[in-house]
Parts: sequence; structure tokens; C-alpha cells
Amino acid sequence: MYVIDLTYTAPLERVDDALEAHRAFLTQQFEAGVFVAAGPKVPRDGGIILAVRIERDKLDEILASDPFAQQNLARYEVTEFKATRLAPGLNLPMPA
Repeated sequence: MYVIDLTYTAPLERVDDALEAHRAFLTQQFEAGVFVAAGPKVPRDGGIILAVRIERDKLDEILASDPFAQQNLARYEVTEFKATRLAPGLNLPMPA
């Protein structure tokens, strides 16, 4: 599992201009089963994405295709971790 921490590197006006394309990118990855959670940080200086069931090199390729990356609007920090416990009722894919 990966935690992807996006930090905006451009003014919010530019980020907002690319937001529709970024949301379409997120939808594709949710439908593919790669992303399981995503949303803006508070305060809104970036966002967080949780990704599962993917190798790091493939994840890097996917992130490079994000409109925010292509337009140099965000910096990405990726942290891998192994989820060994989940809260009752939380249904996330666990590693094999």
C-alpha cells in the first residue's frame, strides 16, 4: 500500500484550471482498482491518495500521467507501507 502526498507547486488558480482533468485521472485509477482513497489536504495545499496492489515502478508511471504532474502543478512524495491491521468494517485490500 502507498500513501501519495501531493503538494501544490503552483497557485491555486492554476491547480483549479486542471482540476477537472485531475479528477478524470483519479476516476480512471479508482476504476482500475489502484486508488482506494483520495482527497484534498486541509488547508488546501495539496492532496493525499492511497494506492494498493501495484508495483512502485508502475505507480510512478501512473503518477507521471496525472495532469497535475504533466503541468508541473504538484510535487509527489510516495511512502510504501504494509497494512497489517485494519479497523473493523474498513474494507481495504490487504497484501498477500
